[in-house]
Amino acid sequence: NYRYREALVKWDEALQLTPEDATLYEMKSQVLMSLHEMFPAVHAAEMAIQRNPRSWDAWQTLGRAQLGLGEIALAIRSFQVSLHIFPMNPEVWKEDLSWARKLQEQQKATKTESVQALAKGKELIQESIPDYDFESDEIVAVCAAIAEKEKALSAAKTMVIVSASGTVETVTEQDNCPATPDETLFIRAR
Repeated sequence: NYRYREALVKWDEALQLTPEDATLYEMKSQVLMSLHEMFPAVHAAEMAIQRNPRSWDAWQTLGRAQLGLGEIALAIRSFQVSLHIFPMNPEVWKEDLSWARKLQEQQKATKTESVQALAKGKELIQESIPDYDFESDEIVAVCAAIAEKEKALSAAKTMVIVSASGTVETVTEQDNCPATPDETLFIRAR
């Protein structure tokens, strides 16, 4: 009846009474998967396997929970163990294992496509960046002109003075005649 939360409470109550029952953990894992709580579902399935490593349905449930987490390789291994224990189980063969292998193939194809797209993107980036000659005469001349301009500006020391009342004044100092106003009345800023 889709009353998963109630079922989960009942499984927990049952596990309090019989904590070594692997079937209870396996069924609890199925309920947790129905609630899309995959980490607890994996944990419950692992607890079932610890209590009964020969339980093919616990291995199958663990594989399904691992698929829910996106752990395809681990899920395939769990399904294979389930088949090793009970090889005539058509559900694991036809549904679980075949689905997991399809997902694995899709995952490999997606990784291949993304690697190819990344390599193609790197080629485009490398093609779009022009090769500059940073030692050309033009670049050296521009750098020298900028350095000369900076030198001239640094020779004339300029200050912006903001008074306590809020008026702004720009003062240029000469090396031979420093004009520093009274610091109690002004705030210095560059």
